[in-house]
Amino acid sequence: MELRQLQYFVAAAKAEHFTRAAQRLNIVQSALSSSIRALEFELNAKLFVRSTRKVRLTAAGRALLEKAEIVLAAAKDARDAVSAVTEAKSGKLNVGTVQGLPAFLDLPLLLARFHERHPHIEVRLIQGGAAHLLEKVRNGKLDLAFLPVFEPPADISTTMIACEELVVVCSRTHPLATADIASIEEIAAYPFVDFEQDLGTRKLIDELFLTANSDRKIAFEVSDLSTLLELVGHGLGIALVPESVAESRESILSVCRLKEADACWEVVLASSAASDDPVSKRFGEIIGKSAVSIEA
Repeated sequence: MELRQLQYFVAAAKAEHFTRAAQRLNIVQSALSSSIRALEFELNAKLFVRSTRKVRLTAAGRALLEKAEIVLAAAKDARDAVSAVTEAKSGKLNVGTVQGLPAFLDLPLLLARFHERHPHIEVRLIQGGAAHLLEKVRNGKLDLAFLPVFEPPADISTTMIACEELVVVCSRTHPLATADIASIEEIAAYPFVDFEQDLGTRKLIDELFLTANSDRKIAFEVSDLSTLLELVGHGLGIALVPESVAESRESILSVCRLKEADACWEVVLASSAASDDPVSKRFGEIIGKSAVSIEA
């Protein structure tokens, strides 16, 4: 039994006439008659009482009509649901992000813009460590994730969306407060406030000191950027943060540049390489437009 057969059957039942039903369906009458005969043969039951003027349903036909209309309505709902997703009219978007995104990458604003354009798409946002979020992208629990730059495996696709210099921030009374520039070795002499392992810029900064063959003391490990900056502001340590983050707190913190010019906080948008999700693509378009406006 095919949906087309049920469609022809319902049309004939409503029109009570094969010719008129065929005209409404824009098919030849012979095709409609053949389809209904095949349906009767499959069901082993007469569905219509035929006459020269009109056709009317048998008891079996009336029973089928009720169910056929339900099936056709369900099929239409299924088509509409798929169409809504492929056209990004509805669906779900699961986004992950690490802590400490560059300040110019205003994720709440991006999500608000996306919601404004696609109000019927449900958006879920989670924060976590880079490795944890990457695993969620790989197993399909996240559609997209904002992550520090990394060498992606074959099943992951990445797009660079931010690249920003890391700078030293300290309190106004700190010895580095009057310095314009400092080396890794010089700042290693002071206690640090940093993110917990696998959060924010932690991995990048650890690699920076490892490359410089320099050790540092981490006095405080935190899980959010606000706490990190508050601790630095109270003189409990220094920190390396993206330049735009430092600029957002320049009224209470002092900023010092690193001699190592290649110390950059790079953020990528990661997704499954096999994904062709239209909802994710729509979100990516909004990010792209935001990046263009920033560069302009």
